[in-house]
Amino acid sequence: MFGIGFQELVVIFLVVFLLFGSKALPEIAKGLGQAVKLFKREIREIKKELESTKESEKSSSEEKG
Repeated sequence: MFGIGFQELVVIFLVVFLLFGSKALPEIAKGLGQAVKLFKREIREIKKELESTKESEKSSSEEKG
């Protein structure tokens, strides 16, 4: 995963735990989860818009030809 091993992930988690404390970690995780969910939703909408644009261009070129 991103060239990071398990030991490195554990060290990163411990550093984050020490910096933010146990009370802030659930809030950080919740915010991160919401951000990822929003990002995925926006990517889906962009793909859908691109596909509809591609289909409309294809149908308009068929009408001309």
